[in-house]
Amino acid sequence: MPIMVEDIMKLLCSISEDRKMKAAVKHSGKGALVTGAVAFVGGLVGGPPGLAVGGAVGGLLGAWMTSGQFRPIPQILMELPPAEQRKLFDAATAIIRNLDWMDAVQLTALVMGSEALQQKLLAMLVNYITKELHAEIRYDD
Repeated sequence: MPIMVEDIMKLLCSISEDRKMKAAVKHSGKGALVTGAVAFVGGLVGGPPGLAVGGAVGGLLGAWMTSGQFRPIPQILMELPPAEQRKLFDAATAIIRNLDWMDAVQLTALVMGSEALQQKLLAMLVNYITKELHAEIRYDD
């Protein structure tokens, strides 16, 4: 049976959902820009004390703006363009090529029954998300 991209994406979604994985694209540049801008305005308005207060307020504002942007990895995976899904498909297929399965449900059951396969697929997924998407990963409890 030919391996379908959709089946592999469902498998990766199941594994990442089981581990409660979320990812966020890093927006450190935006936070730094806000911090600098508020510090600059504080310095113009209040001199040296205004600069200190503006830097502190800007830092808090920048941190607040960039926090809370984590999304579940299954959602991110399903929104990937077909070319990116194909990259993941190729990498995952290399790991599971020796398994004998008929559909996504059976494939998921086989992989979920093997901690070694889960670890290999997770490592591949984490590598893809951090290197290709430049995202930060978080595991919720």
